[in-house]
Amino acid sequence: MIGFRSKLPEVGTTIFTIMSALANRHNAINLSQGFPDFDCPTRLKELVKNYMDRGLNQYAPMAGVPELISQIGKKIQLFYGRSLDSDQEITVTAGATQALFTVISTLIHEGDEAIILEPAYDSYIPAVQVNGGIPRLYRLKPPAFKIEWDSFKSLINEKTKLIIINTPHNPIGRIWKASDMLTLEQIVRDHNIYVLSDEVYEHMTYDESVHESILKYPGIYEKGFAVFSFGKTFHNTGWKIGYCVARPELTGEFRKIHQFNVFSVNTPIQYALAEFMDEVNYKRTVTDYYQKKRDFFKLQMEETRFLPLDCQGTYFCLFDYSQVSNLNDMDFVQRLTIEQKVAAIPLSVFYSDHRQDCLIRFCFAKKESTLETAVTRLKSLKIK
Repeated sequence: MIGFRSKLPEVGTTIFTIMSALANRHNAINLSQGFPDFDCPTRLKELVKNYMDRGLNQYAPMAGVPELISQIGKKIQLFYGRSLDSDQEITVTAGATQALFTVISTLIHEGDEAIILEPAYDSYIPAVQVNGGIPRLYRLKPPAFKIEWDSFKSLINEKTKLIIINTPHNPIGRIWKASDMLTLEQIVRDHNIYVLSDEVYEHMTYDESVHESILKYPGIYEKGFAVFSFGKTFHNTGWKIGYCVARPELTGEFRKIHQFNVFSVNTPIQYALAEFMDEVNYKRTVTDYYQKKRDFFKLQMEETRFLPLDCQGTYFCLFDYSQVSNLNDMDFVQRLTIEQKVAAIPLSVFYSDHRQDCLIRFCFAKKESTLETAVTRLKSLKIK
């Protein structure tokens, strides 16, 4: 358009939309985009209908319905040992991505720098840029994807305003250790830096590992925002409900943006979630459930030429395809979708420079029959 200047001139259609469309066009099994192909709990759906039928269908309070906020506070006390002033520290949001964007909009001013660990979820960098900020990128290198803290600290300067972390990490499936959190806590104490912690896969940590939330670390939480997702936890990504937790002063600033963004979130679903949270067993419903799927998928994949990387959390697993093909990862996943009828995501799209490592991401949040059929197709792979 004449006279129009884009705020995100280099941003196009996301890879998730592209690969899902390609999968649909070629009738492929979609292991690319991160959503389940099974339904959310029947009990939860029944509760939503119940609250709709009771007439609770108008605007919710801006911060969230009190019953849900109270239940979130109880859960945080149970899992992370932090006692909150729930009314002042918890805000229900229209999904985790809206919460992430709102946090970044709250903190980032023109010229501020935000340190982002790559590979990174695709909303972080555009959200920083649209607010006039400058992304400073730290590369996690396969196969260990370990943070080398000395080189990480070299990115910090007087313009650094924010560090964005993600644990369990999408797309690499790794989790932060207590030692990492303690190091980050010291960095925050030594500098005037805020932390945005994307913890949407909090209950998907495997092999008896523990999720290290920033809520457990006072020195980080003092200047931190933690973001969570009901959609990931309860298998209903299309409901788009999450929440953000931060100290009262920070929550107050967050809500200034939130109220002019979405204002409030779906009312009957909030009431249903509040009641469901009082009943749910997270270990059985989420952690054990997805570990079983991870183990099933990895066992099936042993019969292919794909090599798995360690998956400690999330419902994604990276695989090395170097024994299968020498194509770049974008060309490879397109061929995989068209010829083998199985869609995946190339790891390169999670790096700003699209670096190549012969790694692709599969989503195992699928029925076992779906995973079994996908692996059967991958066994016959002939791509070179």
